[in-house]
Amino acid sequence: MNSPLPRDPIAQAREQWVAHGWASEANAMAAITAVMRTASIFLQRADAFLKPHGLTFARFEVLALLGFSKRGSLPMSHASELLQVHATSLTNSVDRLEATGLVQRVAHPTDGRTRLLELTAQGLEVLDAARTDLNAQLFAQSDLEAADATDLFEILSRFRRASGDFL
Repeated sequence: MNSPLPRDPIAQAREQWVAHGWASEANAMAAITAVMRTASIFLQRADAFLKPHGLTFARFEVLALLGFSKRGSLPMSHASELLQVHATSLTNSVDRLEATGLVQRVAHPTDGRTRLLELTAQGLEVLDAARTDLNAQLFAQSDLEAADATDLFEILSRFRRASGDFL
């Protein structure tokens, strides 16, 4: 991690936006830039906590999705939709998870054209350990007050809904 900067560069950029005549856009620019920077910080933290488990956050999300499914398996197309990632990105993650024995692709019992993505017993063990670490080291120590986390989630959910991310 880099040393903290003496001043917030996003606040400085906001001041520059105002000084250059873009005051009406300055707050949105600062908010959007802050969300992107915050996402980067949280992703770096998550990946650091998941690395000992041989996972990235993207691969953890695949395991978590399968862990929450009723049967521990989902069609690849449905997993791609729920994770909101392109099928190619999911295939890349699945290839790596499959190579380490955490998931497997199996034939769908009633649809020969569909492959299911299935969590293995080893995958469930890794998922449980990774989820425990993320809860303890990232989510419980997020530096977000509970009310702030709730408010932030609600604000971002409204934006995502308005942007067509979900109904």
